[in-house]
Amino acid sequence: MKKSTRRRQSLKKRNQLLKIPSRGRILISLVSLVLGFILAYSYSIAVENEAERNSTSESFLEQTKYREELIKQKERNKELTEEINESQQAIRELEQTFANSEESAEALVKEAEKLRLLMGDIPSQGKGISVSLEDGAYNPSQENPNDYIVHESHVFKVVNELKISGAEAISINGQRLRANSFIRCTGPVITIDGKTFPAPFTIEAVGDPEVLLASVHLGGGVLDQLTSDNIVVTVEEKGNITMPALRDEKS
Repeated sequence: MKKSTRRRQSLKKRNQLLKIPSRGRILISLVSLVLGFILAYSYSIAVENEAERNSTSESFLEQTKYREELIKQKERNKELTEEINESQQAIRELEQTFANSEESAEALVKEAEKLRLLMGDIPSQGKGISVSLEDGAYNPSQENPNDYIVHESHVFKVVNELKISGAEAISINGQRLRANSFIRCTGPVITIDGKTFPAPFTIEAVGDPEVLLASVHLGGGVLDQLTSDNIVVTVEEKGNITMPALRDEKS
């Protein structure tokens, strides 16, 4: 009877314990709940931070890649600019070379034409001057005739002065001279390349009339020297002088 009563009391106490939670169990439950929430929140934050770090890392790598490509492109542009400048400089040098070559060619052509004119290989026509030389008046019984006669030295003085002054073509009594023409006076006549011409001697020159006249009238020059040798000199400007090529004269 006593055992039965004790058993019933024990069961009653156990049932009371099951129905009414103790304060400690409630506290533990609350702590567990809070910890679970904190852990879940921390995990969520960690995942978000990791994703953000990954995104930032990818963006940084992409920016770094673009920056490197930009630097490479700038370096390439600089190289291309230098190549263009070098090419332009080479072109300018070639153009200058061609220009110099053209100028040299033109100068050679002009020089060749000048030489051909001096040799009498091509016709000459243009403005110029004429210089006539005549024997001076004298009394044969009282004076030496050689002091009044035109000699080859007088002719050479005029011809050389005209050449120095730029005459492109010269003739004596219509006979055109070449650069190496043979001129010789014999008494009152002059022989030019085998052809004989009597006095007076008219020397014509094609060239700039102002320059040629100035050279002849130069003080102490040809005109004064001839006058002092008793030679009668007549200088005229010509509007047009025509001299055929020597080969045309031969034909």
